[in-house]
Amino acid sequence: MRHLQFRALGTACQIKFREREDCRALQYAAEALDWIGKFEAKFSRFRADSLVSQINASAGKQWVETDAETEQMLDVAEGVFRLTDGILDPTLLPLLGVWDWKVVPAALPERSRVQKALSLVGWRRVERRPGGIFLPEPGMGLDFGGFGKELAVDALAKLARNAGLKDVLVDLGRDVYAMGGNGKQAFWHVGVEDGHHPGQCWAGLAVTERAVSSSGNYARQFTHGGVSYGHILDPRTGWPVANGMKAVTVVAPTCLEAGIYSTAAFVLGTKKGLKLASRAPGVSLCAQSEQGIDGSRNFGDWLVKAS
Repeated sequence: MRHLQFRALGTACQIKFREREDCRALQYAAEALDWIGKFEAKFSRFRADSLVSQINASAGKQWVETDAETEQMLDVAEGVFRLTDGILDPTLLPLLGVWDWKVVPAALPERSRVQKALSLVGWRRVERRPGGIFLPEPGMGLDFGGFGKELAVDALAKLARNAGLKDVLVDLGRDVYAMGGNGKQAFWHVGVEDGHHPGQCWAGLAVTERAVSSSGNYARQFTHGGVSYGHILDPRTGWPVANGMKAVTVVAPTCLEAGIYSTAAFVLGTKKGLKLASRAPGVSLCAQSEQGIDGSRNFGDWLVKAS
């Protein structure tokens, strides 16, 4: 088994493939790194020279020209927003600037500051025309972090399939797509992280030709006044999700779908999250909350063993 390890999109990434496909795998590895580099350079808000940063810097000032690739990205953003009834909002950037999970703050942000940032959030306010986009108010900003990494996973999986590879695992910060098997089994084993005990898994999944994505506050959070505040924000309130959810794991035909439903369900809570996911063909969801574990009936089809 060959491993390609790298950092991209702000996270640790790896791609695994079988050694018997070594020559094609090496060529694919070069193509994958080139693709992800160009994707990040164009759509990362952390790159001052990216197109997204240019759009954000032009908020309230002027229109920004967009090419066909960017139009497709914006179409995805629109679709994600509509599919989740606004729970995943690509204009959440002002709120992300208010909350910082890297440090424990001396005090929580003032509610007036949260409300001001929240007033700048709203995908429906974004103006688009063929070949152009305009954010109408200064301080508005786009962030594709809610679905960009998952979209990249699907793109790298497609590259692998086009290269003729059969046994590949694309893993970008635990957003995963599995093709074929790991050499010992006709599937890949993916752990389901325990939201109560970060770093441990309560179960394993056997997946092939499927994507897996998990959402939870266990990875990035801070504690203030004895209360934990996670990195997943509720765009309806402007505050971190506080509904008792610990983790949501989704198996889906694409990583984009898996990521959308895992994050949306985390924000909505178990009951509404399961209802939303039930509308999507081929999507299996498992939610872990303070009340226990619940999931769609077909989630058990992927379960290998619990511990």
